[in-house]
Order: sequence, then C-alpha cells, then structure tokens
Amino acid sequence: MKSQQLRDKFLNFFASKSHQIVPSAPIVLKDDPSLMFTNAGMNQFKEYFLGNSKPKITKITDSQKCLRVSGKHNDLEEVGKDTYHHTMFEMLGNWSIGDYFKNEAISWAWEFLTEVLQIDKNSLYVTIFEGDKVDGIAKDTEAFEIWKQFVPENRILLGNKKDNFWEMGDQGPCGPASEIHVDIRTDAEKAKKPGHELVNQDHPQVVEIWNLVFIQFNRLANGKLVELPAKHIDTGMGFERLAMVMQGVQSNYDTDVFTLIISEIETITGFSYSKTEDVDIAIRVIADHVRAVAFAIADGQLPSNNGAGYVIRRILRRAIRYGFTFLKMKEAFIFKLVDVLSKQMGKAFPEITKQKQLCQNVIREEEHSFLRTLDQGLTLLDQIMQQSATKTISGKKVFELYDTFGFPIDLTALILEENGFTLNQDEFNAELEQQKSRSRKAAETSTEDWVVLREDDKEEFIGYDYLETSVKIVKYRKVTSKKNGALFQLVFNLTPFYPEGGGQVGDKGYLESPSGDITYIIDTKKENNLIIHITKSLPKNINATFNAVVDANQRQCAAANHTATHLLHQALRHVLGTHVEQKGSMVHSGSLRFDFSHFSKVTSDELVKVEAFVNARIQEQLNLVEKRNIPYDQAINEGAIALFGEKYDDTVRTIQFGQSTELCGGTHVKNTSELWSFKITSESSVASGIRRIEAITAEAVKSYLDDKAQKLAQIEALLNQPKDVSKAIDKLLSESAQLQKENEQLKAEKAKYIKSELKSQIKPINGINRLIAQVDLDAGSMKDLAFQLGGEFDDLVIILASKYNNKALLTCYISKSIVSEELNAGKIVRELGKYIQGGGGGQAFFATAGGKKPEGIPDALEAAQTLL
Repeated sequence: MKSQQLRDKFLNFFASKSHQIVPSAPIVLKDDPSLMFTNAGMNQFKEYFLGNSKPKITKITDSQKCLRVSGKHNDLEEVGKDTYHHTMFEMLGNWSIGDYFKNEAISWAWEFLTEVLQIDKNSLYVTIFEGDKVDGIAKDTEAFEIWKQFVPENRILLGNKKDNFWEMGDQGPCGPASEIHVDIRTDAEKAKKPGHELVNQDHPQVVEIWNLVFIQFNRLANGKLVELPAKHIDTGMGFERLAMVMQGVQSNYDTDVFTLIISEIETITGFSYSKTEDVDIAIRVIADHVRAVAFAIADGQLPSNNGAGYVIRRILRRAIRYGFTFLKMKEAFIFKLVDVLSKQMGKAFPEITKQKQLCQNVIREEEHSFLRTLDQGLTLLDQIMQQSATKTISGKKVFELYDTFGFPIDLTALILEENGFTLNQDEFNAELEQQKSRSRKAAETSTEDWVVLREDDKEEFIGYDYLETSVKIVKYRKVTSKKNGALFQLVFNLTPFYPEGGGQVGDKGYLESPSGDITYIIDTKKENNLIIHITKSLPKNINATFNAVVDANQRQCAAANHTATHLLHQALRHVLGTHVEQKGSMVHSGSLRFDFSHFSKVTSDELVKVEAFVNARIQEQLNLVEKRNIPYDQAINEGAIALFGEKYDDTVRTIQFGQSTELCGGTHVKNTSELWSFKITSESSVASGIRRIEAITAEAVKSYLDDKAQKLAQIEALLNQPKDVSKAIDKLLSESAQLQKENEQLKAEKAKYIKSELKSQIKPINGINRLIAQVDLDAGSMKDLAFQLGGEFDDLVIILASKYNNKALLTCYISKSIVSEELNAGKIVRELGKYIQGGGGGQAFFATAGGKKPEGIPDALEAAQTLL
C-alpha cells in the first residue's frame, strides 16, 4: 500500500466515525513559549486541553507534521544511526475534546489496524500503565478490561511511568497511555525470542506504532496531580513506521516515504545504499534532514544563529557534514532533493510545492556557507596540528574550533586520527559541559501554578476599539527566571492590550486601582489563546476592579508601522512582481522590519519607486476598511493575502487600505495620513532569495529628517558654507585621493631605501643568511620587504621589529628550504612576543606578532640574536 493511500485510509476511517479532518498546523510554533516546534499532533489543540478555549468541534483527525530536535523530545543524534528515528515525521492522530474516552479510542484503533489495514493480530502487543505509588495512581484496569475484548492477556503488557504516562510538560494536562506495538520479525526470529520481551527495548523490528493517551489529570507546579473537569483523548501514530509495516519492509527508509529521495541521493553522489554502514548512515541522515529543513523553511522558519532558526541550521549542517565526510560531496547538492520531495508530498502538504523555489535557494546558500566554514576549519585544524609539540591535541583548542567556527567535533576527531593525532576528549567534554551549564543557568525558569480568582469563560480582546476599560483579574501566576527575575502574569476578563503577535510588539501601559495605586504592564503576550499581561509586582488589592490603560503613543506608533508593512507589501508586489511574498516582519513603535521573497538585491531605483508608492498611498488618505469574523474562504475569494506559516481560524479579520487587502490580527491606523511619511532606512539580504527592508514612519521620519538637516548644517560649516555641498565634497575627495597616491609613492621609495640598507646587513652564519633589524614600517610593508628579500637570498632568516602607532610589531620570515623544528617562524614570534607583551603566530615559514610594549623591542631583538 502506497503511503499516500495509507494516509487517506486513516483520515477517511475517522471521518466515518464523525471526526472532522483538519489540515496540519505549521511545523513552527507561535504563541507557545514552551515549545519551538510542533513535536506532537496535539500541539495545535493544546488550548482546548488547558481549558483556555472551547472547541467548535470535539472530534478531530489529521496528519500532523512534527519535528523532534529540541528540549525533552530530541532524537537528532539518533537519526541515521538506526532505521526508525526521525527529525521530521508525520503523526496520524484522532482527538476527543471532552467527548469519547477509552472505550472508543481503543476499539477504533483495533478496528483500523486489524480490519481496515488487516494487520495480523498475532503480531500486535499493547501496553497499559502499571500505576505509580509516588503519584498515587493505580494500574489502568479500565484500559486492561477493554483490551481484553480484543487481545489475549499475555499480549497486554504493563508499562512504567516513562513509557506509559504522557505529560505535556512539567506542568499541565497529562494521563496514562496505552501503546500498540508491532513485531515485524520473520517467523524464525520470533521463534528464537518472544516479542513481548522486545517491547520498548529499542528493537528496530519490534516498534511502537500508536500511542493512545487518556488525558484526565493536571500536573501542578508542586508535582501534585488533580483531576481535570473533562477527559480527553489524544492519539498519535507514526506514519513512517505504519508504512513500514504495511509495505512489508524492515526499515522506515525502505518505504516509499524515503526510497525516491534515497534514489536521488545515489544518483547525485554516485554512492549506493545498502552497501556499507558509514555510507548508509550518511544517506539516511540526508534523506531525513532535507525533509525537516525544507518543511520548516516552507512554514516560515529560516536558518539563523539563534532560537528555532539555529536548530534548523544545525540539522542542515549535520546533513552537509555527513555528505562531506562519507559521500565526498565538496559542493552543494542537498538543495536538489527538494524537487523530489515536493513531487512526493505536495499533494498532502501543498506548501512544500508552493515554496519549493524558496526552499531550494535557502538550502543552497546555507550549503555554500557551511562548506566555506569546513574549508576554513580544515585550515585552522591543520595549523593546530603543525603547531602542536605532541601527538595529543588540546581539547580546549578543538572546543574553540567547534564553538567559534562551528567545525564538527566528530569530523575533527576523524581528521586527527587520519594524521596520527589523538584528541584530549576529557578536556573537550569539560569545556562543552561548562558551556551547557552556562546555557542552562541562563535559561532556568520557574513557573508557579495559576491562582484562579474567578471563573470566566472567555477573555475578550477589545483593543481594536478601546485603549482604556475597567477590568478584573481572573487569574495570575508568578514566573521567575535568572534573566528577568520575578515577574507576574495576569489574565483579565477582558482587555484592551494587544498581545505580541503577527510581528507586532505587545502593548504596554498600566493598571490603576480605585485608590489610585499604579501597576505598570511592561509587556503583553499570547500563550495558548490566553492574553497575558506582565508586571513586576502584583496590584495591592488583587480582587478590585481596575482601570486598564494602554500606552496610547506607543500603540499609535506601532499601528502606523504595522499599516506601513501592508502598504510596503503592496508596493513591492507592484514594483518587483507578484512573486513577492511576506516572509516575516517585526513591528515596533520606533521602526519596522519586513522580510520578503525576491531573487536579487533591490536596486536603488526600485527602492525609490517602492518608497514613492507607499508615500502616494499616504497622500491619498486611504481609510481603513476592516472586516471582522468573516469566513476564511470568503476572505481569500475577495482577494485577501494569507501568509504561509500562519494558522488561521475558520473566521478571520481582513484589513484593507485601497487595493491592499490582507488577513491580519494586528492594530492599524484609521487613515493612512496618520503615517505622515514613509522612509526606507536599509535593504539587505537575510538568506538566499529573502530580502529585508527596514523603514520608519511618522514621528521617526521627522526625527530622521531633523537629524539629517543638522548633520548637513555641520558639514556646510566645516566646508565654509559652499554654494554646492556636493561639488565641495567631490573636490575634497579628489584632493585626498591625490595625496593618498603621493603617500603610497613615498612609502614605496622609503621601503626601497630601507631594503637597500638592510641588504648590506645580511650576513651568513654557519651557512645560513641572517638579518635581525628594527625598521620604521607598518606590518604590510614589513611583510612585502621580507618576501622581496626572501626572493633574492637562499637559506635566509629575517626577524624585523617596528614601532608603529605606539604598538610593537614583529615579523619573521624563513626560507622554506631550511624550515625545521628549531627554525619555525611561528615558534620564534611566540617566544619573542613575550618581550613586547603580545603574541601572534602564522605558518612555519612566515609569522607575525603584535604587542602593547614597544619599549620591549630592543630586548626582543637581543633575544632573537641568542635564538639564532
């Protein structure tokens, strides 16, 4: 059975059980600070399990893209080494939000596996929770009794808390789980060892395929479990593992989910799969990782140096490294696999086809960049080996290569071994652990349970229409971190505060109590459909009715900049073409940042046209046309632009200014005239195929123009008030260039004279020509001089010193024919550098050093005499 058919059978089965099929949520999570990526099918329904929202439908099914590469669920280093771990995978799931419970979940799972898919019942095992004395939870006898209707008791196994008690995190909804495992070994293998002994033992052919979670508890901050008011079902079945079972193969990578990609890797690299272990691991790593990276990019997450972007970059670099090391691929090639991926998965996930070109561009650029890093790292590692006095390489030096330059540690170890060196692994591990410890301490956060003051069905946002209103605090909690100290998070019954989202910064403001006490709100965020107001302290009378006031000036400036991003988007599509799509934005009160897809640098003329287009819309004084709670399909049919990577509800809000119409939840001005003016301050590259424009509006433009005017006045004063400032500057630049040319000529003459003087000082000692001298030259001129003399004399050793710009400089040149363990330029300058309170290095035949003690030059030269 083909994988596409298998996915359809699952969804259609649960549709027949009155479940609504919903699309996969983006792989990149927003509005949930506890997770970077969607790592389970339930993530998009988390707000319902938490009780923050009530679902419109209570029975749901889908195939969810998941990524497990960070935090508690991190399988990255296992991927490729075995045949069943993945970074990105599909999770087939069915959910009950306060609807059905264990009986239906178990009976439908059994029906689908054994009747619809006709999997041999005798190959299946199930596990139930054995109970836990610490939590005071008994064995899940309810699930046991239900399973007995379908499975012999000897195939119902007890599972411990690690395997059979599912928790969302350290706090939150949780409950016992029942897993279904399948044994796909041959009859001969089964005869040697019974399957029940291999369940949950990481056996590649006895694997878990479906996990049925019975959510019925809430884990408090103190570790205590309390019953939830409603019970829920959350199931997840590994699509790739199920395909392995249904296609009768022994590995996920032998299914049609991966075989097309693997075949393309074989074609590109010339290496064959299933021949040697190292090559097989490399091919599996690349086949898996390209899926994770491509889908993350398609959903809006570009590789970067921090957060989720860093994780994506790390996954891609791991794939590049395996290709570089074991498949001998020194050029970019992984980007070529996106075409096969889009053909294979585009029907189920159209975003991968829509964003194919972007994915290819970004991956290709990242490959080129990291291959350059590998080249640089190889050079640095070569220097480390050359300069090492022993065959054991310092773990500290290797850690610097790993931490600063991103050079992979396993590749370092491999190269060292090939060259007869060993790595001080304990020293490296100690450095790595120190770094991890620093990171853990910086990220430590303690979150207390919510203190509920009153029940309220829904927190209503009224900030589109009001900046001030009376509110009551529904609940609050304390959050303590090393970075921010103790902060409080408040939830109101209604709020005028806009929470950070859609690229727009959260509102600030204050709460005023009836007695006049003020509590400042320093930020507003959204978490699992709750609007959270952050304060440094709790209001004194927590149960009072407060006057909530938004900082109107900050809101107005942010609204102006948010409106400008819509007009900018329209302008870019008008000037550059309709291929332009928004790829991210950041809207502050002081400025805006807008990322978009485009294949080349935006020219100066194009930027002028874009800026003029936006300012024309400002001059037209376009009124805001806002539609709230309209059906998504209607909004799209009316021409509204939706953004990839965003998850939209069934009903949406549209924002229109003239011909610009977009789906948007942010705040906006009532009329474009409120922007006053729009000014682009920079245009740059974010990644291949992604450009970034930064701009300002309103008061920021006025300040910008005032600053420019002031600077121009200063320039005019310095130039004695010329009639034409441009001509006066051109004249100065021309004169400066002429003076620079004359200066270079004088330096050349000076160097020529010094060279002539120094040639007469070169003396042979024991068959080696030697020159030790102090000169009046900069570092570049000393290098040129040393190489010129080196070209004229054989067997030459030169040591030059100079005092330049109040710093001491040393240069050492040694003819390559006489370089040895003793005559090594790098070692010599490091030794002489002690006298000038500096250091340096280089190659064995040429090295330099700099120091902050010029008065030490005579001692350094005297020491040089002794050394030679």
